[in-house]
Amino acid sequence: MTRIGLVVFLTVLGLGGDLEAQRRRRGPVELPPNVSYDGLFTFVRIRFDPSAGAMGGLGWYPGDQRWDHDYPRGERHFTKILSELTTVSPRVDASNILTLDDPELFKFPVAYLCEPGSWQPNEKEAEGLRNYLKKGGFFIIDDFQGNDIFNLEAQLRRVLPESRMIPIPLQHPIFDSFYRIASFDQYVHPYSQAPTQFLGIFEDNDPTKRLMAAINYNGDISEYWEFSDTGAFPIDLSNDAYKLGVNYVVYALTR
Repeated sequence: MTRIGLVVFLTVLGLGGDLEAQRRRRGPVELPPNVSYDGLFTFVRIRFDPSAGAMGGLGWYPGDQRWDHDYPRGERHFTKILSELTTVSPRVDASNILTLDDPELFKFPVAYLCEPGSWQPNEKEAEGLRNYLKKGGFFIIDDFQGNDIFNLEAQLRRVLPESRMIPIPLQHPIFDSFYRIASFDQYVHPYSQAPTQFLGIFEDNDPTKRLMAAINYNGDISEYWEFSDTGAFPIDLSNDAYKLGVNYVVYALTR
């Protein structure tokens, strides 16, 4: 597609909407039932108890659960892009919300977590994530900045005690799995404009081995996805967020 094609495509599909109207609708969301595994790629969002974390459950608006930021518009927009641009066959009308201790998680190769500054998994959830990663699951951590990284680091140590967050080099295959990402300069947090740092959890802390988790520190690609049809952000930034998400999924499904 052209430089503006990814975002324009969403408008053609009828997914446009007024930004302020969308933001006013933010609040408690009635969650539909999860869909059963049927071979299609299904976007999986991880649910957690925000009251257990360092932030004490305080959100930005009434009913803010933190783990639900950008739901469902973010994943709906992203899976439509994924469907049109790649040979991946995703569900475009549904996604799943699972906890890390749910055995159903092992049916799905990619899981997405946002707002890790409020994330503090219990022992069963930490064990579930540990087993998921060791069995080949791929974990995307997004939508956080600043001091949130200290809580994330502490919780990942509980999951994989020997693990370390290591910068993912620009030359890593994940940045060339579908789109060739030649620079990180275009990746910034949508509000603070802090430059995004891409960190990873690698098998045995070895960057030449399997990347198990991709971490967007000072990043929020799902925010760009959610509002990509509203004009809230520059088209190039929204497109770059889609490209990164597509690369993550294609890498996870082919490694």
